[in-house]
Amino acid sequence: MHSPRLIVAAVLWLAAGSLLAAPEDSIRAALTKVIPGIKITSIAPSPVKGLFEVLVGTQMMYVTADGRYFVDGRIVDLTSREDLTEPRLSGARKQLVDGLGESQMVIFEPAAEAKHTVTVFTDIECGYCRKLHSQIAEYGKEGIRVRYVFFPRAGKDSPAYKEAVSVWCAGDAAARRTALTAAKAGKSVDEKTCDNPVDAHMAAGEELGLRGTPAILTDTGEMIPGYVEPKRLAAQLAAGPASGPGAVSGTVR
Repeated sequence: MHSPRLIVAAVLWLAAGSLLAAPEDSIRAALTKVIPGIKITSIAPSPVKGLFEVLVGTQMMYVTADGRYFVDGRIVDLTSREDLTEPRLSGARKQLVDGLGESQMVIFEPAAEAKHTVTVFTDIECGYCRKLHSQIAEYGKEGIRVRYVFFPRAGKDSPAYKEAVSVWCAGDAAARRTALTAAKAGKSVDEKTCDNPVDAHMAAGEELGLRGTPAILTDTGEMIPGYVEPKRLAAQLAAGPASGPGAVSGTVR
């Protein structure tokens, strides 16, 4: 027979568990009521007392424990000037893009050992995307491995979409690299169709909230919106994730 002390302890433990779970339940119920069908990835306490971080895919919001108020923005520690939201978002972005699988990407390897890997969302018709690719050898010299995924901004059935599909369907990995380089140089590529990952790439880009190309995702999940020349990108990657509000950005078209 269990002692009264053990029973009381168990009741208190269960009650504490219920209290801890209550804010998450309130938040989930409130958000589901306002946004039916919302797919919440996780709910966890934020660095600020009374606020919970709610991750929806790769988007973050902060919600009060009772589920009544939400804050759309970032939490920055003014003492250290550290962006406390970015690490969580970076992890979500990295998980999303890595989930596409390297077998579903067009990859350009550096001649020597790679120091960093970046994933570039590209549109074949985009001017700055073409400029970036015209320097692919220079990125390689800086030890940067480039993984391309397609994000034709004009959408499905656009010329850029059809070009992306044709590049993918050009053949094996080497043939795809050759076809992509030709297309980026403005040369015509034989129109082909086959099973391809372009729709999945576009869905990932939309999940990330992309508004332009190129968009560079670093190996830590930091998003750099735009073209960055090779040496500058290498320096940024070597420095690691930006910890404050002054992150380097590139040029988008």
